[in-house]
Parts: sequence; C-alpha cells; structure tokens
Amino acid sequence: MKNSWIFPATALVVGAVGGYISGKNTNSSQNDSAIENTARRTRSASRSENPAADPSGKHAARLMGTEEIARMPGNSDRIKALLDFYAGLTPGQLEEEARKLEGLPMNERIMASILLFGRWAESDPTAAMAFSNTMGFTGMFVRPTILQNWASVDPANAAKYFASNPREFAMMGMMGGGRGPMGGQGPASIIASEWARQDPAAAMAWAGTLTTDKNQALNAVIGEVAKTDPKKAAGMLATMDGTDKGDAYRSVAAQYGALNFSEAQTWIRTLPTDEQAEALASAIGGLSNKDPQAAAKQLALIEAGDAKDGAIAGVVEDWARVNPQAAADFLKQQDSAKAQQDAMRQLMPTWVGQNASAALAYANSYEAGDVRDSALQSYVWSNNSAAPSELVKVAETMTDEGDRTRTIGIAAARWMREDATAAKAYIQQSTTIPDDAKQRIIDGRGMFGGGGPGGGRGGRGGN
Repeated sequence: MKNSWIFPATALVVGAVGGYISGKNTNSSQNDSAIENTARRTRSASRSENPAADPSGKHAARLMGTEEIARMPGNSDRIKALLDFYAGLTPGQLEEEARKLEGLPMNERIMASILLFGRWAESDPTAAMAFSNTMGFTGMFVRPTILQNWASVDPANAAKYFASNPREFAMMGMMGGGRGPMGGQGPASIIASEWARQDPAAAMAWAGTLTTDKNQALNAVIGEVAKTDPKKAAGMLATMDGTDKGDAYRSVAAQYGALNFSEAQTWIRTLPTDEQAEALASAIGGLSNKDPQAAAKQLALIEAGDAKDGAIAGVVEDWARVNPQAAADFLKQQDSAKAQQDAMRQLMPTWVGQNASAALAYANSYEAGDVRDSALQSYVWSNNSAAPSELVKVAETMTDEGDRTRTIGIAAARWMREDATAAKAYIQQSTTIPDDAKQRIIDGRGMFGGGGPGGGRGGRGGN
C-alpha cells in the first residue's frame, strides 16, 4: 500500500476505534471464554447463505463486498455491515480484502482497516502481523489494532509474540500522548491493559518480568484494576519498586477521586510527600469528570505549581461542556497566568460552539498579553461560523508576533475558499504573513503547505 493516507489523525482513529472493537470483544472472564465468544461470532457469521432464510435482511450485508457496503446510506449501518462481512471471512479472504483497501477514500479506508485487522487479529493474528510487515510505513498504523485485538482474546500468546519480535513494535509509543506511532501507549501497555481485564494477577506477573517498558506495563495493569476497584489497585502498588510508582499513584488517584474523593484524600495522605501534589491533582481530575463544580472547590487543597495549573485546565475543560460561562468566571479568579493561558485552549473551543460572541467578549476582557493571545488564537482556530474576514481582524489584535502570524494565516486560508478575490487582495498587502506563506495560501496549499482543498480520493488524497 502507498503511504499517502498516513496522517497523525490516523493514529488517533486507529487507537480509538481499535479500543472500541476490543471493548466489545472483551470481558472480565478468563481467556477461554473470550475465545469462545469469538468462535461463536464466527459461527454465526458463517450460517446459511440462503437470503430467504433471513427475512430480517441482516444476512444480506454479509453477501455484499466492501464496494457495495461503501454505497449503503448511513455510516452506522455501513460499520455494522462491515463487521458482519469481515466476521464471515476466512483469514485468507481477509488478506484478499486487505489488499483492496487502497482503493477506498481515506476516511472509509481507515475505518475498514480498523475493522478488518481487528477481526483478522482474532482469527489468525500471526498472519495479520505478517501482512502488516509488508505494508511498509503504513503497517505501523494497523499494528496497534492487531496487537490489542489479539491480546483481547489471547494475551499470553500476544505477549510471547511481542517478546520474540520486539523490533516490529519499536516505533510504537515513541512520540508521546496516545496510541501507536504517533502516540505514547506502547505494546507492553496495550497487552497489559487487555490482560488485566481478564486476569489482573497474571497480567501483573507478566509485567513484572519485563526489562523494557516494565513501568508502563505495571501502570497499565494497575490503572485497569483501578477503574472498578481503586482500593485493590492501591494494594497492588506494594508489589512495585519505588521508582516505578509515580505514574501508578496518579492513575489510582484519578479513579479513586471519581468514585470516592474523600477516601482518595485519605489514601493520598499515606503516599510519599513528594508524590502527594500530583496524586491529589489526579484525584481532582477524576472528580471533575463527574462534577467539575465540586472539583473546582477542591483545587484550594493543592499548592501553587505545575500540578495545580494542570488540574485547573482539566476542571475548566470539563466545566465548559456544561456551563462555559461558569467555567470562564472560575478561570478568571485564578492567580496563575500559565493556568489561564493553558485553560483557554480548553474553554474557548467549547464556548465558541455555543456562544461565539460571548466567548470573544470574554477573551477581550483580558489585558494584552499571553493569556489574551491564547484565548483569541483558540477563538479563531475553533470558529467555523464567523466570516474569515472578521476572524482576520481578531487575529490582528494579538501581541505575540509568531502566534499572530500563524493565526492570521489560518483565517486567510479559510477566506481563500470563500472569496478568493478579496482574500488575495488582503494577503498580498499583508505585512504580517511571510512572503512564502502568502504564496502557499494563494495556491490553496494552506498556511503550512500540503494538499489543497478536496485532496482527491483513493490513494491520492482524502474524501
């Protein structure tokens, strides 16, 4: 396959939907039960090929190919049809379908890849892995899905494969924050999380044998247990070395805070002094997911610093979803300019979607400087309803030269799509947009280069 459809967003989609598929196929029972569930789905998908015996019409989707399914109305129905279709295929047929993916538009290809390789991983994971190794750079984007779905039904053998072929997974988890080659969840963490859902003790024992990524795997197990039983997860921390515990403290604290904040506080006071601030911030973050207003009141418990700044941004993000004005009022009361600047990136996109004029008035209520710039930049980037010519005017009032230039460029690129004549006149006379960026925008290549609007279909662009 070509590499033209590889974008950072792909890694996120693969991770998110791969987890969804795995979640549907995994429960807390032992591995043999999970395998039997898979076999039962396969048997169900392979029943009579007589459409007349299926008056509901569900079987008809299994008689379709991917091209027919792609033409079905309703994206949810297409996903269900693909799941049904792939469930009835042999590993050899799945390989044939994998070779056809290149002909699909990018968004459909990503979804089909996730569903196909997820199913293939459950029926013949070594063949799926072998095929991914023929895909070049593209293979990195399906390998997390293969590994997770394999581990969801057979974690022990997924772990053995990982141990025997570590170089196949070398790029996973190397670039921070998420899954796959563009994210931070590595192969050991993926296996450990899935194993912990089925047998936490076995998962913990396996993670303890690792030399590389041991800390991440142990944290993944404890984090998974903490989702349902934070007290048990806290007890498991005793089996870890002191140097491995930092992330695990925070993981347990987050789940504890969501379930019982009072108990979380009591437990946090038993932790090493230098770990308590971060753990308390995590507990407040867990509480914020359920009740951001209550979480905001608990922020006074944390001393000023990075932990508190991060917790403030998290509370603002959660609160903005239900009451952006209240979240904004709370943010303005904070003493940390860094917290205010970071939290604007969480507050403004949500508020702009609900009441853009109120969001802009709030941004302009701050004095010129980094906080206001952060608010205005987020306002412009997230505003899909205002005229680009108006967004350009907003961006021009920002004080930081670099942020102002980038934000004006984004608004000008949008303007080009709506009124090229007026936009060109503005761009050409602008003293803010660099000359090379001016030409890229006028040519339809955006502020930072790349393909123009539309981008084509199939192997040469997006949908």
